[in-house]
Amino acid sequence: MRLDKFLKVSRIIKRRTLAKEISDEGRIEVNGRPAKASTALAAGDTLKIRFGRSIMTYEILELNDKAKKEDSDRMYKVLNEEKIEKESDF
Repeated sequence: MRLDKFLKVSRIIKRRTLAKEISDEGRIEVNGRPAKASTALAAGDTLKIRFGRSIMTYEILELNDKAKKEDSDRMYKVLNEEKIEKESDF
């Protein structure tokens, strides 16, 4: 599954176009490497996303093309949330 689609289906990011913009800005890493919107994901991958002044780290548990709202939180697990002093620290 593509990164931008996963972020939308899992409801980590609400819109696929926003997920694409964030990845194009270099604010998303998959397994420690910068990721584009088209990056293919697999279960077990680690996502690191910079949202403003925080960095969220997620583990992908499952990929599901059409998850219901109540099932979307089963697709990932939050591993870490850290606050950053400056936005350029990522």
